[in-house]
Amino acid sequence: MKKSFGYVDGFVIPVPVKKLAIYKKWAKLAAKIWIEHGAIDYVECTADDVATGEVTSFPQSVKLKKGEVVVFAWATYKSKADRNKVMKKVMADPRLEGMNEDTMPFDGMRMFWGGFKPILQAQRK
Repeated sequence: MKKSFGYVDGFVIPVPVKKLAIYKKWAKLAAKIWIEHGAIDYVECTADDVATGEVTSFPQSVKLKKGEVVVFAWATYKSKADRNKVMKKVMADPRLEGMNEDTMPFDGMRMFWGGFKPILQAQRK
């Protein structure tokens, strides 16, 4: 049975397709760090079936440019308090020192993120 969670952090970013291999290396390291410091799970996805909307959409949300793909990601935690503890450890982890605005394989100014309280969790038995 899958572990239940009580808090979710999510983010959406545009990643240049030509830098996707580099980004995947970053994502793999990030997942390892988040899990080691207590996240229940960590997931990153690239857009596959995402249309540009007339009013709003994932591509519009990050001002997607030609040659970029939308990445949608999240991590889950036991609680918001647990997330805060995990994030404190994550932000102090020396393995993240090389991940900064100058070395990111994406435009961090078009990234958006937030914390969410789940209102429903369902799973197959």
